[in-house]
Amino acid sequence: QVQLVESGGGLVQAGGSLRLSCAASGRTFNTDAMGWFRQAPGKEREFVVAIRWSGVPTYYADSVKGRFTISRDNAKKTVYLQMNSLKPEDTAVYYCAASRGINGAYRTNYAYEYWGQGIQVTVSS
Repeated sequence: QVQLVESGGGLVQAGGSLRLSCAASGRTFNTDAMGWFRQAPGKEREFVVAIRWSGVPTYYADSVKGRFTISRDNAKKTVYLQMNSLKPEDTAVYYCAASRGINGAYRTNYAYEYWGQGIQVTVSS
């Protein structure tokens, strides 16, 4: 099993920045990639960004390209999501996810076997 714990969420004004962290523990050697998804009220969970533990490639949703950056610290088994130029439409619960790499479709929910509890990000206008 792999446990994922997100941190760093909160309330920020439009145009501001936040950095989310996701610390992985347990059988992390079984995982190949990490991703972030988000779910706004009344909407389906959507892909945001993903990265392989090797560092390449990275995958970004069009809606966050140029504003969000994913990075990882293999020694700490932690993945970071730097979010800049935040918009009210970025408001959502953000979920960290880990994939064993069996299905390499890292932009999709079903590629990930392990999920964090989620953390709220609220961007005020």
